[in-house]
Amino acid sequence: MAANRRPRPTSDEQELRLWKVGRALAVTFAAAVLVAGGVFYGLVYLLDFQEIDTAKKLDAKTLFDLVKLSFGVVAGAGALVALVVAYRRQRVDEAGAHREATRLHTERFSQAVEQLGSDSPAVRLGGVHALAGLADDAPTHDLRQTCIDVLCAYLRLPFSPDPGALPDPLPDGTSPSEEQRDAHQDKKDRYHAFREVRHTILRLIGDHYRIPQGTHRSWQGCSLDLTRVIIDGRMDFGGATFSDGSVHFDLATFSDCLVNFRGATFSGGMVLFGGATFSSGSVHFDRATFSGSTVHFDVAKFSGGTVRFHEAAFSGSRVHFDGARFSGSRVLFRDATFSGGMVLFSGTTFSGSRADFDRATFSGSTVHFDGATFSGGSVHFDGAAFSGGSVHFDGAAFSGSRVYFDGARFSDGTVSFHSARFPDGTVRFDDQVAGPAPLGLLAAIHISSAGRVILPSAWQPSHP
Repeated sequence: MAANRRPRPTSDEQELRLWKVGRALAVTFAAAVLVAGGVFYGLVYLLDFQEIDTAKKLDAKTLFDLVKLSFGVVAGAGALVALVVAYRRQRVDEAGAHREATRLHTERFSQAVEQLGSDSPAVRLGGVHALAGLADDAPTHDLRQTCIDVLCAYLRLPFSPDPGALPDPLPDGTSPSEEQRDAHQDKKDRYHAFREVRHTILRLIGDHYRIPQGTHRSWQGCSLDLTRVIIDGRMDFGGATFSDGSVHFDLATFSDCLVNFRGATFSGGMVLFGGATFSSGSVHFDRATFSGSTVHFDVAKFSGGTVRFHEAAFSGSRVHFDGARFSGSRVLFRDATFSGGMVLFSGTTFSGSRADFDRATFSGSTVHFDGATFSGGSVHFDGAAFSGGSVHFDGAAFSGSRVYFDGARFSDGTVSFHSARFPDGTVRFDDQVAGPAPLGLLAAIHISSAGRVILPSAWQPSHP
């Protein structure tokens, strides 16, 4: 890894920028004269003086008042000079304190990065906690982001896979010796130790993204780059908030793992799972909120596992599943709410898997299943409510699968099946379905070489 990486330079706001003393004093005196003149003329106006009596003689009392006023002016000028000097001294002290804090941060940063590059798993673990502590105490957002970038870079590094069990007999037909058994056990122990370091980083990230933004130790608003990372254990982001930054899981692999995004909030930022692979594990987005953000699952592969979006809320966001492939897996959107945004399943393939949208609500949003393929599995929209928005199945292919709309409700919105195809499968709308037939559905069934399509009696062609 990049052991020689250094924190980024501080932002311009942290740099010391002071005028020369002469210029500062001139501007200060000019401002003081203008303010004093303004006050004087304001008082003359308020006290309604008509004119100044120039015939009066200068008496001793008036002379004494003028002398006191002169000394007052001199004292005020001295106070202004002292104020300017004190302000400059304060700014210089603040800049010096900031430079010192940055210098100490840089020293600690270098030590932590060296620890992270150690051959000892225990030392690496210490480096992980040191970098997390540095991110917490960083004097600027840029320095905090640098620490997070290094932790993410460590997760992106390739690592040796689990060596598994030592075969007995060996490929050459002999039994492993005691030395070979010990060497193999050392390799397994080392693998598990370094795996623990990776899992610790993921745990720390989740913990810090649960802390409210603006408070100490919160990493919300920072960006995460976990492109191509391999998640092979438990990752808990439950209740975390991802806002005003970008989170990259592009081409990441989630396998043999339990990844938890329950109750997480995705708002005001960008979250990318494009091309990610979800297999042999569970990923939970139950009760997650997607609002005011852009979330991409484009070309992601969901296979051999379970991905759940139970009671998730998609509102005011753009969520893309374009070209995603759901195969041999379970994808559950039960009781999810799609409102006030756009969700795209265009060109998505649901094959050999169960996709469940039971009791989902499609309202006030646009949802596209255009060109999607439903084959070799089952898709459930039982009890789903299509209202106040638009849902498009135009050009979708329902083949070799079972698709159920039992008890679905179609009202106050647009649902269309233009050019949809229904070969070699079952599509069922039972008599509990409420509302008019979706646009283009009956024509698509008539034109398509349909498999088994079951319609409620109210939609049969013989009815008006």
